[in-house]
Amino acid sequence: MEHLPEFIRHHPFYVALIVAAAVAVLVYELRQRAHHSGAIGAQDAIRLMNQGAAVVDVRPAAAFAAGHISGARSLPPEELDKAGVVLKRYKDRPVIVYCERGISAATTVRNLGALGFSRVFSLRGGLSGWRAENLPVVTD
Repeated sequence: MEHLPEFIRHHPFYVALIVAAAVAVLVYELRQRAHHSGAIGAQDAIRLMNQGAAVVDVRPAAAFAAGHISGARSLPPEELDKAGVVLKRYKDRPVIVYCERGISAATTVRNLGALGFSRVFSLRGGLSGWRAENLPVVTD
């Protein structure tokens, strides 16, 4: 530890590189946490569904008809601006939102949170993640 100031003086490039790498890792981790702040895995989603959570599919209607999670309600992209009105009775209940891969659902979670929904989650990995865990999908 006594040679640290000497090392810093003699190797400023390496020190700057280490600091830049540490900052990059910190920024990456913070962005990942912010992006997945409302994301839950399939097993947690099942637990919430068993406790009465509403499940909302934000994929297009054709994709919903081709296969969806049992008990899910379809809210196609063209109706997302009405989500607060359509889902108002679920405002105090857990709401699980999913899309195909989990990207569109994260945006919907943020929008519902801004509308006052306190317990909104996105399904991590979306329906693809659900299928990857060999969980059932129903068709209309």
